[in-house]
Order: sequence, then C-alpha cells, then structure tokens
Amino acid sequence: MIQDSTFFLPGNRNGVLLIHGLTGTPTEMRIIGKGLNKAGFTVYGMQLAGHCGDENDLAQTTWQDWYRSVERAADFLLAEKIDNLFVAGLSMGAVLSLKLAADRPEQIKAVGVYGVTFSYDGWSIPWWAKRFFFLLKLLKKLNLFQKACFTEQPPYGLKDERIRATVSESMLSGDSASAGLAGNPFPALAEMLYLVKQVKQQLPQVTAPCLIMHSSHDDIANINTNARLVQKRISGPSKLVELDESYHLITIDRERRTVINESIDFFNAAIAPAVTGADNNVQGAR
Repeated sequence: MIQDSTFFLPGNRNGVLLIHGLTGTPTEMRIIGKGLNKAGFTVYGMQLAGHCGDENDLAQTTWQDWYRSVERAADFLLAEKIDNLFVAGLSMGAVLSLKLAADRPEQIKAVGVYGVTFSYDGWSIPWWAKRFFFLLKLLKKLNLFQKACFTEQPPYGLKDERIRATVSESMLSGDSASAGLAGNPFPALAEMLYLVKQVKQQLPQVTAPCLIMHSSHDDIANINTNARLVQKRISGPSKLVELDESYHLITIDRERRTVINESIDFFNAAIAPAVTGADNNVQGAR
C-alpha cells in the first residue's frame, strides 16, 4: 500500500519544490528541505506517483505519471501565493526538475540539480548492467521479465557508513516510505530511459540558472556523463560543484550541509537582480 510521505514547511514567499529519485522517497530530501526552510524558504517535498509502496505499485506507473505529479506539486506551491518558484531534485528527480524548467521557463527561477542521472554508469554498477541497460525498453515492449528487479547493492549511494547502515536496514526491511525500495523494477527502469531521452532533447530549452552538484566519486552516475552533460547542453547559466566526500545520495551523505548552503546562496542570488531592480524602480519613482 502506498503511503503519503510528502512534507510542507511554510516560510516566506520564495518556494522550493523538492523531488526525490526513482524508487526513492521524500525523506531523502527532508534534510535539505529543513535547511532551506530555516533560511526562510517555503518548502514542499513532493512524492512521485507510484512511490512509497511496493515494486508492483511503481511498475504500474509511467514517466508521464511521475511528471504529472511534479506539475501538480508545482501548481500546489504556486497556489500558496509564492512570488518565486525554485525546483531541486536528486538523481531522477533532477531529471524531472530540468524538464519542469524547460516546460515552464517563466515560472522556474532556478534549478538545483543534485546527482543528476541520465546514465546508470557509476563505479558500483555491474559491467553487464551498463552494457545491456538499453534492452529494458525492448523487454517492456515484448512484456518480458516485467516482474524482475535490479536489486541495489552496497554502498547504496552513501559514503557515510553510519547513515548507510541506517538506510539499508530500513530499505531491506521493506520500509519503502522512509528509505525507498531495494529493488528497481525493470518496467520502471524502462520508463526512466524514455524520460531521459525526452529530457536530453529539452536541455537547450532550460534557461533558468542551474546549480549542478555531483560527487566526483558517484557510485551510481558518473559525473562526466551526467552532470557535465547538463552543464554543456543547457542554455542558461550554471555552476558546477564537485563533492569529494559523498557518493550518489548527496542530500543525506557527508556533504549535505554543503548542498544546503550552496542551494541557499544560489537561490537567493537568482532573485537578487529582480529585488534590486524593484528597489531601483521604487527609488526612481520618488
């Protein structure tokens, strides 16, 4: 049964939409959310369609379902009468964040791109998975192996051993609402491939400033084929921050405070010109 793990932290009129990753949960964005909220931001940690349940729940959804839930979450925040909307996501959540920025350039002021994943090609991914990952779309079309899962292996995206032990215990116990799923269903991975193809085509449409944060030792997604790909293809300004003491889940790993502080500074800087311009207009009117 799917559980609701969303969280909403009221603050000022600057809102941040946080999007978790594939098989993940809003919990992996909660520390970042609390940090942003402490700095004054209104924060909404959304839950993607089909998540926080079991593998079957997730396998029945498509990438369009995930994205529609992102759009609904953005509309929810806008309905809270915020003046500026930011979006930030982890892993596949970062991919969805970039799509939202491409589709809504007038609304999205800046994007937090955390551990973006277009390719599962990190050092912990088995060679056979890297080589044959593309076949998942064909398997879905032929309705083959649709009950199969790719089971995640240590280090589970976490360099911090203490946090890793806590997360893996919850994940392997079946507590998907707090730690996500241990298995990644083949149908969901196929949908991820369809999403990636779509968003890669849309990257030049991203004009909002992007804060791209990625571990140089990412065990799931190599920084060169993922983070640097975004930086190269988007049309807007970007800042790439490499992290050396984390693995894939940078929002909860050792450098989570760095992610928070960089995000606060970047989002504030994105709206500073508009605030300055407004002040100048007021002064000019006097």
